[in-house]
Amino acid sequence: MKPHHRFTLALTGALLFTALPGGAASLAERWDTLRAEQPKLAARDAAKTLSVSEADLLATAIGKTVVRLKEGDTVPREIMRRALDLGKVLALTRNENGVLERTGVASKLKSQDDIVGLEEDKQKEREARLRNIAGGYLGGEIDLRFTFDKWKYAFAVTLPGKDGAVSRSLQFFDASGNAVHKLYLKNDAGVPVFDKLVADFRAPTQSVDLKVAAQPAKAAEKPDSEIDVKEFQLAWNEINDVHQFNRLLTEFGVSRQQAMRLAPAGAATRVTPQAVRQLLEESARQKIDIMVFLGNGSTIQIFSGKVGKVAASPGWFNVLDPEFNLHLRDSAFASGWVVKRAGITSVEFYDNNSDQVVSFFGVREPKKPQPASWINMTAALPKADDASRQASR
Repeated sequence: MKPHHRFTLALTGALLFTALPGGAASLAERWDTLRAEQPKLAARDAAKTLSVSEADLLATAIGKTVVRLKEGDTVPREIMRRALDLGKVLALTRNENGVLERTGVASKLKSQDDIVGLEEDKQKEREARLRNIAGGYLGGEIDLRFTFDKWKYAFAVTLPGKDGAVSRSLQFFDASGNAVHKLYLKNDAGVPVFDKLVADFRAPTQSVDLKVAAQPAKAAEKPDSEIDVKEFQLAWNEINDVHQFNRLLTEFGVSRQQAMRLAPAGAATRVTPQAVRQLLEESARQKIDIMVFLGNGSTIQIFSGKVGKVAASPGWFNVLDPEFNLHLRDSAFASGWVVKRAGITSVEFYDNNSDQVVSFFGVREPKKPQPASWINMTAALPKADDASRQASR
């Protein structure tokens, strides 16, 4: 056969392949090819490359290594409640530009603790908090906050490893197929608990067709001119608990990063995006206890403690400790802020889409101020204005 004939046949085959409906088999083959080419590519990034959701990608293995679990308003909460019995796990929460992985055992609430200490000014807020409690995960090694009404799809994944070890995980996604949380089993004693959980919550129909919803458009930010900035600043100065801040944003219709711009004088100081590296390096060097908050709108995971090994990789900065890993794509960071609210100092970083990637606090004892080491370290972070002035010289 002439070379150009072989080329024509090959091209025709490729066109036919790409013209096939985007069913599970064709997507699975495309993913296999991509994994062979880029074996270290994360599933989230692979999904983006293949123009599908991560949940759709995972669903291609239903009937092989993946079991689809039941859906329903209360199901995600009940699965997570049962998962408290798994013992040692690795809990993974990520957003577009950050990943937090914590290994440990989640603590359970004692009887009646679901309602103790949750009284709020508004009954509606109290009820919402009750709906988002799964019997544990408040404090301790696996520290999570849930917004379960945004959880949609759940899967159990069992993957044989090259060394003979088997990876078992529970993976959860929102209605658009974005990963909201993952739990990986890290102990042999939890295997029968995992198997029983999967059997009890297995969906009657193991369909690969998820019918994921389109990603909702991000709400437009209200123009600064439409905000009563003076009243907003007064209200900021009057809050006496950092947990009141989200309610303040809602009351004034202000986005989180917009609030940084409109903050009272001295309440929000802009730092360079790469200040996150200095923050983590100094936290490790000075052995400062910190809190790290990383979320995606459906789940927030919190780490509290000291960090040890920090390391840069292309486009990313990482904490690589035995039971805590943090991966931040700081190459996509657009801004950072040292923020002061209700006597508490935090540091927040936002990406190019104005979404918060991660925030940091200094660990403090109840009813005591944050340690001076934390305050001093945050004050020394490189200011964005200083960097701009140096660049213009």
